[in-house]
Amino acid sequence: MYHSKIAGLGFYVPSNVVTNDDLSKIIDTNDEWIQERTGIQERRHIIRGEDTTTSMGVKAAEIAIERSGVAKEDIDFVVFATLSPDYYFPGPGVLVQRDLGLRTVGALDVRNQCSGFIYALSVADQYIKTGMYKNVLIIGSEVHSTGLDMTSRGRGVSVIFGDGAGAAVLSREEDLTKGILSTHLHSEGQHAEELALVAPGMGARWVTDIIADNDPNDESYYPHMNGQFVFKNAVVRFAEVINEGLQANNLQVSDIDMLIPHQANLRISQFIQKKFGLADDQVYNNIQKYGNTTAASIPIALTEAWEKGKIKSGDTVVLAAFGSGFTWGSAIIKW
Repeated sequence: MYHSKIAGLGFYVPSNVVTNDDLSKIIDTNDEWIQERTGIQERRHIIRGEDTTTSMGVKAAEIAIERSGVAKEDIDFVVFATLSPDYYFPGPGVLVQRDLGLRTVGALDVRNQCSGFIYALSVADQYIKTGMYKNVLIIGSEVHSTGLDMTSRGRGVSVIFGDGAGAAVLSREEDLTKGILSTHLHSEGQHAEELALVAPGMGARWVTDIIADNDPNDESYYPHMNGQFVFKNAVVRFAEVINEGLQANNLQVSDIDMLIPHQANLRISQFIQKKFGLADDQVYNNIQKYGNTTAASIPIALTEAWEKGKIKSGDTVVLAAFGSGFTWGSAIIKW
């Protein structure tokens, strides 16, 4: 049995910065309203023709691979987490395998939205722990901007999301006191429709239905979110799954050196920080700059925190996420 360690991290965000004031020119909203409810000041949106979910994932992955010191030919497997694939099928995992010039290794796509990176990390960790693979590339990448209702009708959702990608290389670690100590995954599908995009989907409204109806008021292909309900569930599940990870490893809250929460809403992160009594330097948030990038948010924040020297060797790092599905999870890492 082995542990897996994060050997390299990287992230990429589009150059196009969209501020709250920019959005207020096309949506009935304003900077004060957005910041008060979400903490977001700006986000990144792709420029069509320049970036895609896959291309951003590739750029983030190239940085992570270079920093890991692992040669591309030594990557054994790819796990790609996203809710916004370039194509309905195939998924972006195989496109990354192609565009990075990797061997004909397996490529797995994970569709767990905001907790997608935690799920991807857990899958990769199991492969390495069992000895099946030595080096696994994990990517979380999202393009939200091209699928949002950028009118006043969609302002409750569209102001929240941004585009970007983060990546990590997981490698075998023989020292069982280091690396990923445990991961914890959950779901509660009874609330799936509280945060969902139902069309196009084979079970609801497929492309042929949308085209046939040609209904300008059809909102089924835009994201729907019951914001207050999601918030109330998120703060409960975040706390539960963080505690679950700590208890599984006989750790106390005081042992946390850095908490990287999914960047869903700054108010959620602040609520969790206060609940656990963590200092500002024990929690890393960057939703102010990037918005909610779903599966990309944790790897982007983790990379940024590491780049700024906020994560050091020997630190206990906790990752936690909650989102659509409902799905949630945590990972406890000894750096």
